[in-house]
Amino acid sequence: MADITAAMVKELRELSGAGMMDCKKALGETNGNIEEAIEYLRKNGQAKAEKKAGRIAAEGLCKVVVKGDTTAAVVEVNSETDFVAKNEEFQSFAVAVAEQAVNSDATDVEALLAEKWLTDTSKTVKEVLVEKIARIGENLSIRRFEKVVAENGCVVSYVHGGGKIGVIVEATTNLVNDSVKEALNNIAMQVAALSPIYVRTEEISDEYKAHEMEILIAQAQNDPKNAGKPDNIIEKMVQGRLNKQLKEVCLLEQAYVKDGDLTVAQYVAQVAKETGADLAIKRFVRYETGEGIEKKTEDFAAEVAKQMGN
Repeated sequence: MADITAAMVKELRELSGAGMMDCKKALGETNGNIEEAIEYLRKNGQAKAEKKAGRIAAEGLCKVVVKGDTTAAVVEVNSETDFVAKNEEFQSFAVAVAEQAVNSDATDVEALLAEKWLTDTSKTVKEVLVEKIARIGENLSIRRFEKVVAENGCVVSYVHGGGKIGVIVEATTNLVNDSVKEALNNIAMQVAALSPIYVRTEEISDEYKAHEMEILIAQAQNDPKNAGKPDNIIEKMVQGRLNKQLKEVCLLEQAYVKDGDLTVAQYVAQVAKETGADLAIKRFVRYETGEGIEKKTEDFAAEVAKQMGN
């Protein structure tokens, strides 16, 4: 059995919103596995919410560059500390990486790193990255990027929190004007705020539905109010909850944040009618800095004392 540390309990509590003792028990039941502990808490109805973005802890920036109305790229460049992430040289480098990506045909980070640097072709992207590491004095990484090219419409971007979240929305449309772009920018802000997973319900996989149904059934079975109820009755009971949950992860089914009386789909239809555009949301990309990366816990005072020889 793994040793359950206070740090592990703290991490699970922050991720799940469950109580300290519940988190400690869940870790004990799952041999210290954080992901399995979250599942355990959800099935027992103790997790207030599963943070879909995962363990967000690494520092750095997400930057987006748009080229014309049809091409955009979002990148995530990581640093070890928030102090460096706020550094002007690091921020300029992150923007330059986004410029590199939007002008690149690379499909993965390895290929991007092998390319000639856009502003100095005597160096590769990787060589420039290594130089930045030496100059700034921290380990830096170009973690990921995605380029979006709209063939029958346009793209818009939104960056939240100075680079904490970067979003691209692609739409098909026969009309690109300020009104359409403003509406798409509103939708990009919706994506940043409410973290949808899919554009529409038709995109949801059967595996995702089955997994979420399993969680909801387990929660209902563990509820004393449902003691003795047969499985088929419980399954019918939770179907409505599943349908509601599926709407929450689909962009077009979400309540529009600027007008709760409309869904996003209804808002898009309203804009299309007002502008005369044949408008539809095709896809979105949402990056959040440090998404899914577990950050090393540092004791700053202890580190300073260590360096001073105390």
